[in-house]
Amino acid sequence: MKAKRSDGNMTKKTHAAKKDLSAIVIPGIAELHSAEWGGYSVYFAKWKELGDMSPLFEGLPDNMCHVPHWGYMFKGKMVLKYKDRVETINAGDAFYMEPDHVPTFTEEGTELLLFSPKKEDAELNAVLMENLKKGITAKKPE
Repeated sequence: MKAKRSDGNMTKKTHAAKKDLSAIVIPGIAELHSAEWGGYSVYFAKWKELGDMSPLFEGLPDNMCHVPHWGYMFKGKMVLKYKDRVETINAGDAFYMEPDHVPTFTEEGTELLLFSPKKEDAELNAVLMENLKKGITAKKPE
C-alpha cells in the first residue's frame, strides 16, 4: 500500500483552512491534512474505515506509538490501548495521548484534529511510511 503526499508551502503561515494543508492519502484507510507550526505537526485526520493501528507500529519500542499527541475528536470514536489501561475517546472530547499507546478507530469516518511534537512525529512517520511500503496496514478491530 502506498501513501501519497501533496506538499503545500506553509513555511510562513500560522493558520490555514483544512483544504489548504498538505494532504497525505493512505488509499482506502485515511486522509490527513497537515502542517508544521511552532515545532508541532498539526493534522486534520479522517479514517475512512475501522482500524487497529498496531501493525503499523511494528519496529517501534514495544510496538507502540511513543509520541505524545493532543487533539479534539470531531466525529467517531477511538480506543487507546496503553500498557496499563484502555481509554475511549468519543466525538466532542478534547484529549491527550500519553506516549506508549496504540489507537484503534472503532467507527468509520472518525475525524479528529491532532497536535504532535514535530521531531518525534517525524521519527514516527518514518516508521509508519516504511511499514506501509512493506504492505503492512491497519487491521480490522477485534
